[in-house]
Amino acid sequence: MARHSQKGCRMGITPCKTIEILIPPTGAHMLTKFIRATCAVFALVLPGAVQAADFPAKPITMIVPYQAGGSIETMGRVFAEEMGGALGTKIILKTQPGAGGKIGTTAASKAAADGYTILFAPDLTVMWPPIAEEVEYSLDSFDPIATVAETQMAIVASKKSGFKTLNDLIAASQGDSLSYADQNAISRAYINFIAKKEGLDWIAVPTKGGGEMVPFLLGGKVDFAWSGGAHNRYLDDMVVLLGMTSEPLLASPDVPLMKDVYGVSMPAGASIWAPAGLPEDVRAALTEAAVTAAKSDAFVDLLVNKLSFPTAELTGDDLDAALSEVDANLRTVFESTK
Repeated sequence: MARHSQKGCRMGITPCKTIEILIPPTGAHMLTKFIRATCAVFALVLPGAVQAADFPAKPITMIVPYQAGGSIETMGRVFAEEMGGALGTKIILKTQPGAGGKIGTTAASKAAADGYTILFAPDLTVMWPPIAEEVEYSLDSFDPIATVAETQMAIVASKKSGFKTLNDLIAASQGDSLSYADQNAISRAYINFIAKKEGLDWIAVPTKGGGEMVPFLLGGKVDFAWSGGAHNRYLDDMVVLLGMTSEPLLASPDVPLMKDVYGVSMPAGASIWAPAGLPEDVRAALTEAAVTAAKSDAFVDLLVNKLSFPTAELTGDDLDAALSEVDANLRTVFESTK
């Protein structure tokens, strides 16, 4: 992002003054010349006003609403470093887990709209709770900055369980209430959707992100789990039973998809969000830095080679249109499962 060291007004940020200078007589003529400056030497800036050309003037906080160790926090940590480098400042990652991502997301929605607090979260974490629950935020509480990755949501089990396919899980569930690790209200809704279709009764055990889901599953505290992607790092110990996305999973391309089996799928985007009302120049600066970070070697290597996640780069009107479509689909799912 271009930096400006000169002091003065910035269009759209501070008011400009016109300076009138009277030039003394020269020869036989009185020359009065008016010089209209584009900016005053001293711009009047209200206390606390955002000066976009100076952004960022201090470190930025990136909230991740899940526990450390999960796929979202792992992505966020690398992304924060790369995005901070693109902006020329430090981005401090702050995990605020709890309530299926709602605690951290609520905190981000209430932050000042000055660009110094951003949220890295799955689209579902931001968009589902306002549809299905009583929460203090909505999609309108945020300015979406960029979708930078696609998560790989799935239903998984420990290899010790003996389950090799979804049909094995369903067969074992007949007449027995199996338990599963879930991470948020929407993972619960989608698994309940499957249970209803199959006439089963599964017991949800809430976990604070993939960082807690993994030890619950591998430690035998639950029979299976919903995963946002953390399972890709444990494929020696876990078996993937069903892909929850609309496209085949990168690391498990032959696993059946929920869309094909049950006719619905979960939106997979992971995005950068900011409190609604950002100055346009600040939003543009964050967007440019997010795109740069999404293309960085370190982030792409993490996604493709370590997490087996697809890359993504969606901004502006395309992002707004995609999120509107997701919102409509989620409302359809909600109406069919409430």
